[in-house]
Amino acid sequence: MASQATFKSIRSLVPLLDRVLVQRFKAETKTAAGIYLPTSATSNPLPEATVIAVGPGAPGKDGNIVPTQVKAGDRVLLPGWGGNAIKVGEEEYYLFKDHEILAKIEE
Repeated sequence: MASQATFKSIRSLVPLLDRVLVQRFKAETKTAAGIYLPTSATSNPLPEATVIAVGPGAPGKDGNIVPTQVKAGDRVLLPGWGGNAIKVGEEEYYLFKDHEILAKIEE
């Protein structure tokens, strides 16, 4: 289960080491035809997210810093579990370690 913290501004949060701050895409609550979906159909988080900020990287086996594989603005695929929830006002963000991110989505 993810822990939760609350901050006044997302700019006050700087990820450390190989952590990546993401915001998950929100599930549509209405279909293209205008039909509203029940809460149960939209309660599972979508696996896609946008990277908001990244840490500088973590030390590798040789002691040199290994940079993160993603950068701010990237679209990524997340696992269905994990991450630490961070609430900023009504918005929710998550911190994942770089190696937990499944893929980068190229367009």
